[in-house]
Amino acid sequence: MPRKKGLHIAFIVGFALLTTSLHFLIFQRQSPHVILEELFYIPLLLAAVVFGLKGSLLTYLFISALYIPFFFGQWSATFLEFTERLLHLLFTGLFAFLAGIFVERKKRYQKQREEDRHLAAIGQAAAAIVHDLKNPLIVVLAFAKRIKDKRTNPETGIEPIIESAENMQMIMDSVMDFARPVVLKMKPEDMRDVILRACRSCRSKAEERGITLSADFPPHPVYLEMDDLQLERAFANLIHNSVDASGQGQSIILSLAEEKKFIEARIKDSGTGMDQETLDNLYIPFYSKKKGGTGLGMAIVKKIVEGHQGKIRVHSRPGLGTEVIVTLPNSKADLPVHREKSSEPSCGKPLDREEERGSDNSSFKGEKR
Repeated sequence: MPRKKGLHIAFIVGFALLTTSLHFLIFQRQSPHVILEELFYIPLLLAAVVFGLKGSLLTYLFISALYIPFFFGQWSATFLEFTERLLHLLFTGLFAFLAGIFVERKKRYQKQREEDRHLAAIGQAAAAIVHDLKNPLIVVLAFAKRIKDKRTNPETGIEPIIESAENMQMIMDSVMDFARPVVLKMKPEDMRDVILRACRSCRSKAEERGITLSADFPPHPVYLEMDDLQLERAFANLIHNSVDASGQGQSIILSLAEEKKFIEARIKDSGTGMDQETLDNLYIPFYSKKKGGTGLGMAIVKKIVEGHQGKIRVHSRPGLGTEVIVTLPNSKADLPVHREKSSEPSCGKPLDREEERGSDNSSFKGEKR
């Protein structure tokens, strides 16, 4: 930031000096008129935008000092020319003052809006946490009182108490994960393995619902400098969301493409999809329309992906499904040479060696489970 401000100062000073020099070096020989004096408004405007009122006024004083020679000699030979120079000096001063005031007012307004937005987010987060903890807490209190009053069997009442306590623990863990900064332990890993491990964590849930998980990956390792545990967690969250949105007999396709400058992973389902309101609030903490959702999953996923200098995009339409696209920079520096290793076509059965080496396809599909 200091370097950027230094460049701005250098441009302002240099431009003002250049404008003044052009008059003395070129136009004095042809016609003693200050024909480029309007160019002085450029450094004044830049100073106001970058440095505010103080910067614009200091720049005005500097330009005024450069402009003083134009009040003397052949530059102001008549009273009319002298008056013209004086009016120009007054108008540039007025411009510098008004521009500085306008910019500072706008900055104060933006700062106030950010503070209001921050306070509103804190209030929304507090309300959401209280709301999410309220229901399991009511269950705990209700069953605890029933056990105390001997109105229910302790063995029967203890199960919903434990389940509610686990729900509260999950909520608190999600809040803590969102609040703390993402710390990445970067090392070269095969992107295919990371996604397949995430896929395994969702396999049981998908099988229970009769949902097919399939993978369409390159036949060779796709190495990337990454924190594999964090990315696995992010992809597991995205796959879980797709499973939750999919119905009996539907499929979820995981694909991976390697380009020269980036690696792109896609998760596509044909489930219920999302409306525009949900898409607009997708990364807003504690916003969720899903039953039992904390509203922190996608916010945490976004933090992890952006921590890897990547981007996440979501395309969805109600009734037509959702596609999530994760793009990560393809950094090849200091990565291991491609080595032969077994790959899994989906969340289960691996390809055998002969099939892996002899396949003519550039991708492999998962089995229907």
